[in-house]
Amino acid sequence: MKITGLRSFMARDGNRPRVIVAVDTDEGITGWGECYNHGPDRALPPLLDYLYLQIEGEDPRRIERIVLKLLQQSRFPPGALGLAAISAIDHALWDISAKAVGLPVYMLLGGHIRDRVRVYLGVYSAPDAEAARDHCAAMSAEHGFTAFKMSPYRGDIHADPWSKTIGKTTEWVANLTELCPDWEFAYDAHARLFEPWQAVSLGNALAPFHPLFFEEPIRPENVEAWGPLKSALNCPLATGESLYSRFEFLRLLQCGGADIIQPDICVVGGLLEMRKIAAIAEAFYVPVAPHNPMGPLATAVNLHFAASCPNFKILEYRLPGTSAFLGKDLANPDVEAGYVTDPYMPNDGYLELRPDRPGWGVEIDEAYLATDRYIHWERKLPIRPDASTGYT
Repeated sequence: MKITGLRSFMARDGNRPRVIVAVDTDEGITGWGECYNHGPDRALPPLLDYLYLQIEGEDPRRIERIVLKLLQQSRFPPGALGLAAISAIDHALWDISAKAVGLPVYMLLGGHIRDRVRVYLGVYSAPDAEAARDHCAAMSAEHGFTAFKMSPYRGDIHADPWSKTIGKTTEWVANLTELCPDWEFAYDAHARLFEPWQAVSLGNALAPFHPLFFEEPIRPENVEAWGPLKSALNCPLATGESLYSRFEFLRLLQCGGADIIQPDICVVGGLLEMRKIAAIAEAFYVPVAPHNPMGPLATAVNLHFAASCPNFKILEYRLPGTSAFLGKDLANPDVEAGYVTDPYMPNDGYLELRPDRPGWGVEIDEAYLATDRYIHWERKLPIRPDASTGYT
């Protein structure tokens, strides 16, 4: 079997752009993958075209060889765009390999050790605890969710005194916890805090309410700061969405910098690298809760990883075609994720495996992808009172 083509598509999922990749073979088997939507998103298709020149004619089942070749050919370690492109190629190669033998991908990974995969729903913004409760209740009734992720910020962290920020957070989380005693909540600080002492202060304000985890409060670059941060916190610390490879995760774990790691299968280089990262974490007795604010194809890839990962904890999930923020987009979703015709949808808070479906177990609508459905999206930077910009 040989690789004979690579096609990339600009698509959308709700209010976010998605870059979808197809790898074709001379035996008529096509594999599918999804890039992380690192901006500038339109930089990815020409990069993928360039990478195809390095894999044309290769046997797609030799995944380790091909990924290693792409990494070595770049000479210097690839960054966000390069690894996002390699991730999607990796996904497609696994899809081809599994389809070639008529099996789900997880059966090529040693088989599934669980029959279903627990998910949590990202909600993030909510005007008040009652609105959050009402939305979570609706999602729980429809899909069985028992875990959600919120933003811990209740005001302008750059303009308000820090004591006011902590007070608002404590009051809001206390109210939410009282209103929703049967659900678990994680809190994502989104790497907005530059000073580690603020992360300690915020995390320990959340600790009395027993969060599922406190996610990425500080910037990822200063890995050595994460060990002291974890030691000072009284709640589980999670991080890793901004780290790229097993070598960076090894450094984090050697520093004792996380209770839970959150690699992104569309960022780190794909499923192959994801499994290596998880194996290292397992040796440190650290579970994996994959970062996955992505589209329904990425969710399918994550499902197969989670089904076969011994130290898997819980998977981030986004309902196809919706915004990640509570408000207009969730109340009236612009359902634009039609490139996957049969996405994995939660039932009782879990995604069920599809043992009778080869590859990722989903169908791709190529007619839908034939029309460029790109939607522009970029992060909005906060402006501090002195007019400087902050992290978002």
